[in-house]
Amino acid sequence: MRTPTIQSAILLATLMLGSAQAQGTIKIGAITSVTGRFAEFGKMQLAGFKVGVEEVNRKGGVLGKKLELVVEDNASDVNKGLAAAERLVNAGVPIVINEYSSSLVKAQAQYLARQKVPNLVITSSGDDITKPGSDYIFRLNQPATEYARVILNIFRDNKFKSMAVIAGTGAFEKSVADAAQLIAKEYGITIMEDQRYDKGLTDFRPVLNRIKAKNPDGILMVSYAEDSVALMRQAREVGVKPRLFAGGAAGFALPEFVKDAGSAAESVVTATAWIPQLRYAGTQKLNVDLKKALGGADPSYHAAQAYAGVLVAAEAVRKAGNTDREAVKAALNGLTMNTSFGPIQFKDFDGFRNQNPLAMVAQQVQGGAFVPVYPKAVIPKPIKFER
Repeated sequence: MRTPTIQSAILLATLMLGSAQAQGTIKIGAITSVTGRFAEFGKMQLAGFKVGVEEVNRKGGVLGKKLELVVEDNASDVNKGLAAAERLVNAGVPIVINEYSSSLVKAQAQYLARQKVPNLVITSSGDDITKPGSDYIFRLNQPATEYARVILNIFRDNKFKSMAVIAGTGAFEKSVADAAQLIAKEYGITIMEDQRYDKGLTDFRPVLNRIKAKNPDGILMVSYAEDSVALMRQAREVGVKPRLFAGGAAGFALPEFVKDAGSAAESVVTATAWIPQLRYAGTQKLNVDLKKALGGADPSYHAAQAYAGVLVAAEAVRKAGNTDREAVKAALNGLTMNTSFGPIQFKDFDGFRNQNPLAMVAQQVQGGAFVPVYPKAVIPKPIKFER
């Protein structure tokens, strides 16, 4: 288990107020992975929380009071996540902002729904969180299906005939890989290999050698941070050379992927939920503010989602006019917002419930840095292919 970094601890401290200071504040809850295997994503979310809280309070707070975010660490563990959710329920918060890992969030969201506490999911993408969903679960970020779709759109548009899939067996990875299966069939793309692996696997060479022998046009990989680096290093080592390597976000979309994988990351395309090149008002300023909160490091989309989550939760309480949970739920149902992360409106469609219908974008590592490549709305650069 990772211990909290000094930066994470400082960020967490800025969000938690002492009891004497907390008088006269509006408290909302948040759960994230301050420690454990998902702490890299938790660090991004803490930065987004910080920027969001500061913005809300700079603009007058909520209902005439300062906003206070009560952050609970789930330590990247399902049971500790449920305990964190229970603490927030008992604290009486009107809404809980929920975090990254689909396997953790699904359990937390279902518990909160049983307790009739509105739950705003900001980063977790497993389709089954809002499909079929619950009256009390709302998600502002894109579901896993959209992560697969943006990559398969690139494959389709460039006339790929075949592909391979390598994905973990976690809830998020499974959702993206399963969606890729369905979309590939719709697009007439043959999946030549579909390898799912359990957490802890470190040697991907056997499956990569099988894929090399089949020579697919594209490879879609859905993995977390450490696995994404290992996959690309080993792929280069064994000489796999599709026309395009693609990541289904997660570890592939983190700035650390480019740094840690080095030259092995070059030309990898990845789905992502937000980049500062998007044409939403305030995206460049948000990028600067998040980078400052991260001590100069580049933010991933997880930070932008956390920032938007704070704004949405605050607006729901403001629209409700009080901190009654049912009133806040009703406010979320009727909420329409434009944020620097993107437009927010919770709808029922395609079997999803209370889901924000927002498209994904794609970026590629070119010259050691991410650049936007899809869709045209981001003023893309041409995609560089392996062959």
